[in-house]
Amino acid sequence: MPDYPAAKLDIKLVFEESDVTTWAAAKALKLPDHFEFIRVPTSLPRTKPKACNFALPFARGDFLVVYDAEDLPEPQQLKKAIAAFELGDKNLACVQAQLNYYNWNENWLTRQFAIEYAAFFDLILPTLVRLGMPIPLGGTSTHFRIEALRDAGAWDPNNVTEDADLGQRFALKGYRCGIIRSTTQEEANCRLNNWIRQRSRWAKGWMQTYLVRMRHPVQLYRALGFRGFVGFQIVIGGFSLSNLLHPVLYLAMALALFLTGAPTGFQQGTALALFNMAVLVSGYAGAVAAGMVAVSVRGLAPLFLQTLMMPAYWLLISLAAYKAIWQLATRPFHWEKTHHGLSRMMGVQLARLQPSLNPAGNSRKKDRAGTPH
Repeated sequence: MPDYPAAKLDIKLVFEESDVTTWAAAKALKLPDHFEFIRVPTSLPRTKPKACNFALPFARGDFLVVYDAEDLPEPQQLKKAIAAFELGDKNLACVQAQLNYYNWNENWLTRQFAIEYAAFFDLILPTLVRLGMPIPLGGTSTHFRIEALRDAGAWDPNNVTEDADLGQRFALKGYRCGIIRSTTQEEANCRLNNWIRQRSRWAKGWMQTYLVRMRHPVQLYRALGFRGFVGFQIVIGGFSLSNLLHPVLYLAMALALFLTGAPTGFQQGTALALFNMAVLVSGYAGAVAAGMVAVSVRGLAPLFLQTLMMPAYWLLISLAAYKAIWQLATRPFHWEKTHHGLSRMMGVQLARLQPSLNPAGNSRKKDRAGTPH
């Protein structure tokens, strides 16, 4: 963040103890003194939230933001976040920056991924905030009031979408979250197998969040109120369920068309076909329209007609969701690693960052390592 006063920065680079390669690469950068290296001792679960919880006691500021290693936040993002906290009250626990992808036009998969992110971060989350509903936070560019973060118990180390869960827990404690108009660019998964691994983890984490919170539905209703409870059911529950139902709707349509052609089932098949057609057209038309609005607002005009292919993309999401169910039953806390640096556009991004990768300044570093308690 070159525009933010270095004297007010306290940057922690957090590494798994076993990740010697990344550790050595980071050390070679000779970063300034406001960078600190933290190594997380090897222990289970090997998840990002476990690592964040380990590093949290070393944080010294009043505000904290989490960035993934591949993130490219806008230069003014920290200042916008601080301004949002100063304008808000003490119940504003977190502000979420918007996420999108620098390699959005690399292939069909990245284009669909960019449409999805534009709709989610530019339309859905701001709408939930305006309605006063709890929001599922993203895993990065989440700016926290550190006192509220600690009061909420920080991250659940066993949840593989830790910030989606944390957004709900903030609401349970009476806190709220907001959105700031600042974008962090990331690398969209451009390979299908890698995308499936990432998406199945996300789907599993949302299912975990729903099942954990719904263990005591009456208490959840009392804590969130009617509006918050309905929002939780629609967003966390509804999105998880819809991921599983997409193929079922297609199969139901195929069955209805088959019955329509059967000699004895014309009336029943026609009624079923019309019902399924109404569901598909109304639901999908609304989602596609939202995608069109989102890419227009985001300034991604070449993606406007790509939104018509969203139903095919949703089938891939369903594939990942069914994998998530299997893993929820067999490996509930397993964190499937996502490989980064696969985009052919990565070289251009590194070239743009090159001046900041070799900053002038003192190369003395503070290292922190610990042992499991």
